[in-house]
Amino acid sequence: MATRPVHRRVMDGPHPITVADIAPLNQVFSDAFTERYRRDGMVGVRVPFLNPLIWRYAIEDAGTGAMLWRDERGDIAAFNVAHMSGCEGWMGPLAARPDLQGAGLGKTIVTAGVEWLRAHGATTIGLETMPRTLDNIGFYARLGFTPGPLTLTLTLEAQAAERSPLLLGALTPTDRAAMVIACRELAQRLMPGYDFTREIELTDQLAAGDTVLLWSNDRLAGYALCHTAPLVEGRAREELRVLKLVLADEADAPRLALILADYARRSGARRVAIRVQGSYPGFFRTLVSLGARVRWSDLRMTLDGAAEPHPERGVVLSNWEI
Repeated sequence: MATRPVHRRVMDGPHPITVADIAPLNQVFSDAFTERYRRDGMVGVRVPFLNPLIWRYAIEDAGTGAMLWRDERGDIAAFNVAHMSGCEGWMGPLAARPDLQGAGLGKTIVTAGVEWLRAHGATTIGLETMPRTLDNIGFYARLGFTPGPLTLTLTLEAQAAERSPLLLGALTPTDRAAMVIACRELAQRLMPGYDFTREIELTDQLAAGDTVLLWSNDRLAGYALCHTAPLVEGRAREELRVLKLVLADEADAPRLALILADYARRSGARRVAIRVQGSYPGFFRTLVSLGARVRWSDLRMTLDGAAEPHPERGVVLSNWEI
């Protein structure tokens, strides 16, 4: 008796992600992460669509690192959005359609992201996943990723400060350009090769948020790149989200945290959310002492041979999610 041939789904890609792909991307994103929660026992959770503005920010930030794969019908099968901040490389969001999982597509999209980051000079290559999701941790481990510290999301309630925050967007074009350079130089003094310029400028161009500046002794002492745009489609502005935070001296952490809480109030948000990597215990303790609450945890993983460095002084927080 002849053996019946096994039908293998043909995947085509990678292709560049464009703004026109946002709607179907949202569907794949929601379906994939909802299924992930279901497997973890959270049956009643339905992951909502992301704000299209946030997708646009992610796509434009990644450039050619924003990749998708299509099935034989032309529908999106999977995607991976790989980002570069100078020599820092990370991937997210990334997902494969639930009906196509388990057939090697996940390995394909992660490998493509790693290859893209390496080709563009990344010395750090990482991602974040849910720490309770053992399948994901094992999957990434088999592809060469090693678990690192947790990233803990802490929130501070919005509150008024004595002075209004100094915002990059409020400066004149000339002063703004000079300040962007100062932000890049500060980051590179603490973490050579790191550069958040594109994220700062793109946030300004898309009106997705602003960069809060900390001034001390007539010089830039720190800054925080924040998004005020709601993360979820159709939701009200509830949280001010900090994507990047740089401090020359950790002793200035309380002052910057209170300025961020004030900016949250002025932007109409109820709280400010700061994602703190576990390698900064002092900064974590400072936020807790100011009344911050721990809301969420993620597991940071880096590729073998492309581990994340840490500054000898100061604080450099880099969010590996959008």
